[in-house]
Amino acid sequence: MRHRIAAASAAAVLSLIGATGIAAAQPAGLYAPSAMVFTVAQGDDDASTVVRASTLSCAPTALGTHPDPGSACAALNSTDGALDRLLASPDPDRACPMHYAPVTVTADGVWKGSRVAWKHTFSNSCVMAATLNGNAVFAF
Repeated sequence: MRHRIAAASAAAVLSLIGATGIAAAQPAGLYAPSAMVFTVAQGDDDASTVVRASTLSCAPTALGTHPDPGSACAALNSTDGALDRLLASPDPDRACPMHYAPVTVTADGVWKGSRVAWKHTFSNSCVMAATLNGNAVFAF
């Protein structure tokens, strides 16, 4: 009788250990991570000086240091994370000087579980503003 109780107790413990192991193998959440850092820098090389930066996390809710995380996440979702699609043709009604004072914008992090490292350089801040006009992602 003792052997049966001990065997049943051992089976119960092994079942609990097995169940715990299975539960630990489950994903931590329902959302793939989406967390990015955006920067605006003066210059066009790795030694450029960052003048502004913002963080953004879009899953499960929009948050971060970005001033409008909801709109920025909506803009990224509309392009499915393809940051080149955020670049529009410059506003034809806006005249910009023809001097070269490069401004580089970057996005680094993870979008829906995939690593992102993106960079785009504009000839000057006026061209950047005209191109990104109405774009919530870099409006910080």
